[in-house]
Amino acid sequence: MRKKLFILVDQSVGDGLTDKIYDFSMMFIILISLIPLAFKDSQTPLFVLIDRVAVTVFITDYLLRWLTADYALPQRGRLSFLFYPFTPMAIVDLLCILPSVTALSSGFRILKILRLLRTMRVLRVFKLLRYSKSFVMIINVLRKQKEPLLAVASLAIGYVVLSALIIFNVEPDSFENFFEAIYWATVSLTTVGYGDIYPVTTIGRWVTMISAVLGIAIVALPAGIITAGYMNELNSLNKKEED
Repeated sequence: MRKKLFILVDQSVGDGLTDKIYDFSMMFIILISLIPLAFKDSQTPLFVLIDRVAVTVFITDYLLRWLTADYALPQRGRLSFLFYPFTPMAIVDLLCILPSVTALSSGFRILKILRLLRTMRVLRVFKLLRYSKSFVMIINVLRKQKEPLLAVASLAIGYVVLSALIIFNVEPDSFENFFEAIYWATVSLTTVGYGDIYPVTTIGRWVTMISAVLGIAIVALPAGIITAGYMNELNSLNKKEED
């Protein structure tokens, strides 16, 4: 029975009609639960009803996943029930539930402070990752391409710091502190160019042009790595379906 429940709630395992209905139903409920966040007054009877129904479904889903944790984390054995609440997606699930639960517990004064967690309801959108094969593929790509992506991230951070140091010393009057130089370097690296902080000297402008040109190459690297990894993952999936 528990194995059937695990197959039902785990998108990466179940592929039957019932599993697909469950996945699409969860996606629908997640999207509907986000609607009140688009309105200033989220305490109308309809929105309150939507939130209570959604959080009831989320709690049920969370408990089912916890109940079948030994199937999700077989390498942990019996300890899987202890480790599961600390897995990334389980934490996201819990953070999606807490704001609504604490909001309903208005009788406890100390819990009213936790209503600040209501803003964390937006994390519900991350629950969609569980129910989409495309998102699962992207997660697998990021996991497999972790080392080159970390290398590119390190390169980008080093480049931002180096550019900030250069511009901060070349044109100190344009920046009140080093953080503003970091902000400028980040904006230049991504070629966004808000224009709120800009160099006024010839040397500073040369540094900006070089930073922007090199930034294009650095920003393009992650896109190429992810695209190549995604194509490999897609080819592997197609081969498995053919077999």
